[in-house]
Amino acid sequence: MNLKTLAVATAIVTSLASTANAADQTQTSQAIKNVVLVHGGFVDGSGWQKVYNILKKKGYNVSIVQNPTTSLADDVAVTKRTIARQDGGVVLVGHSYGGAVISEAGTDPKVQRLVYIAAFAPDAGESVQSLTSNPAPGAPVPPILAPQDGFLFLDRAKFAASFAGDVPSDEAGFMADSQVPWGLQAAGGAITVPAWKSKPSWYLVATDDRMIPPPVQRTMAQRAGATVSEAPGSHAIYVSQPEVVAKIIEQAAHGQK
Repeated sequence: MNLKTLAVATAIVTSLASTANAADQTQTSQAIKNVVLVHGGFVDGSGWQKVYNILKKKGYNVSIVQNPTTSLADDVAVTKRTIARQDGGVVLVGHSYGGAVISEAGTDPKVQRLVYIAAFAPDAGESVQSLTSNPAPGAPVPPILAPQDGFLFLDRAKFAASFAGDVPSDEAGFMADSQVPWGLQAAGGAITVPAWKSKPSWYLVATDDRMIPPPVQRTMAQRAGATVSEAPGSHAIYVSQPEVVAKIIEQAAHGQK
């Protein structure tokens, strides 16, 4: 091959490489339109309705997982079935115990970004149970009743103050009376490979949370290398401040740090 031919070939290869790089950058910068919302313990997916409405109006394809909260394995399986139905990349969002679910299910190839809303972000071998077994002195203690047939409930009379302090009283009362049993096998389910170690993540700290203390939230977010936002709100911030929650989900969808 003479020098002229080599130069032409080199130019072609360089051009193709530049085109491929540009395509990769364009794909990376494009907003993800599929959002999957995962609820936590004691509640179901209906609490996401206000966030759902905001995101739908902005053109997002939003799916809400209805986990049985019987075991971590079951909840991960249900979440992965929802992910499988999406037609492209996914922003996977978890609240509270839902953070453990997305940490385990988020290794799915379709999941590109993770969002934790006042959520647990366990490391390998950790569970919600292990993360809450030794609360710091003076930290609020959630009013969890003794297990019944392998399931946990919150004291109804103390539900609002601990879980939904900034939610209107009638709505918080309904949440207390419509509690979903949270299985011990869900709370004790250990993470194998946490998705936040390989996927970019965002974290919203609820600064008035009385279920997961804000310092614990900040520690988990920092460990995960998450992009962190903070807002005053109870553990049910996804119900009381849907605009704030939708905003961080959109931030993740656009890959904004």
